[in-house]
Amino acid sequence: MSELTDLTAVQLVDGYRKGEFSPVDAVRAALRRAEEVQPAVNAFVRMEPEAALEQAEASAGRWRRGEPQGLVDGVPVSVKDLLLMRGGPTLRGSRTIRAQGAWDEDAPSVARLREHGAVFIGRTTTPEFGWKGVTDSPRSGVTRNPYDTSRTSGGSSGGSAVAVAVGAGPLSLGTDGGGSVRIPAAFCGIFALKPTYGRVPLYPASPFGTLSHVGPMTRDAADAALMMEVVSGPDARDWSQLGAVADSFREGLDGGVRGLRIAYSPSLGGQVAVRPAVAAAVRRAVECLAAQGAYVDETDPDFSEPVEAFHTLWFSGAARVVQHMSPAQRELLDPGLREVCAQGARYSALDYLAAVDVRADLGRRMGHFHTTHDLLVTPTLPITAFEAGAEVPKGSGHRRWTGWTPFTYPFNLTQQPAATVPCGVDEEGLPIGVQIVGARHADAVVLRAAHTLYEAGVGRIAPPRLA
Repeated sequence: MSELTDLTAVQLVDGYRKGEFSPVDAVRAALRRAEEVQPAVNAFVRMEPEAALEQAEASAGRWRRGEPQGLVDGVPVSVKDLLLMRGGPTLRGSRTIRAQGAWDEDAPSVARLREHGAVFIGRTTTPEFGWKGVTDSPRSGVTRNPYDTSRTSGGSSGGSAVAVAVGAGPLSLGTDGGGSVRIPAAFCGIFALKPTYGRVPLYPASPFGTLSHVGPMTRDAADAALMMEVVSGPDARDWSQLGAVADSFREGLDGGVRGLRIAYSPSLGGQVAVRPAVAAAVRRAVECLAAQGAYVDETDPDFSEPVEAFHTLWFSGAARVVQHMSPAQRELLDPGLREVCAQGARYSALDYLAAVDVRADLGRRMGHFHTTHDLLVTPTLPITAFEAGAEVPKGSGHRRWTGWTPFTYPFNLTQQPAATVPCGVDEEGLPIGVQIVGARHADAVVLRAAHTLYEAGVGRIAPPRLA
């Protein structure tokens, strides 16, 4: 049944409905794939085969009776180890967290998946508290890229990206505070969506505040639309949730892009140096959208790089994470995290509010931009995956991960929906991603444009060498 690991969630559910195979078959195949590749890529911090097979057996019984529990009944799913999942610890990549405890609560997105019959196969790796754009931590080590295990998976949802890329379940839940579903998805050749802030409820609240989103990491846009139908349901524990969705994310997915006004910004007005192979692949994706009937205008959004404001908000959040820790606990932290926490602790309340003002102005500018453009298209990243175990590419001159992610973190500041779609590979066979950004609340439009690229063949690249 190894071919089952190549199927999307939509295809698995269709197969269950037709009786071609069962959830037990699919879950066994996903578990076997995860076990095979784990030594090479380190995507999981914990596997739960016995519980997963028990859930799969229950799901198979429901399908035999013609009574599926929900939209993803029997689909293998993994969860980033920042989100609460009852029955086991959420260790957040940190040696400062004790595994002992009740661990009897699900995060909202996990609870919605459970209600719809998803089968949880394991917890995926994250850097400590999700603080950076690559995935390595003192607790769980380095997560590697399945296209080249000497390279990084990206982060902070690196384990989730790798799990989906290698076929260890077609769906994974990630979090994104500055690009953390889009960065690893682009490096690992899969799809990811950072929804509009509040569209997927989050509890407990992130210490990084309203920068942090929860989003689907999947094989393609159709799977993400299916997953959004499930996880976007309201949850009273999140005071900032947006409430129930009026329309289906799947309806209209095949509507295409004809007539959409798309702004193409290859380098944010020359602010970003983009590798030629990345620039060429992204331009081909844009040309595909134009060929499908979109009106494409090469233009740039009206903003300068807001990295200092982002650092103030992000590093302050990091300082808040460790505020309660003893000196002995702080010695256990990732050294880079200790550095940014120290910097964050030096900011004043006025510094923080000044960063909020920058954020508000950026949001205003992007709101105005989207009165004339339905979507903004950029590279997801200006580079492809670099060496594993490093926060920044060797010789890049960057100090922090934000130096090489200029296309992703601005849209956490503005809380807009943003997706990444594979659009090719570079000369070394490493995946390249194109980013599609929509106005706030235009998640369905972003998914529709992404699905158009998949239908045109742009989003489908060769599987990783480990698959």
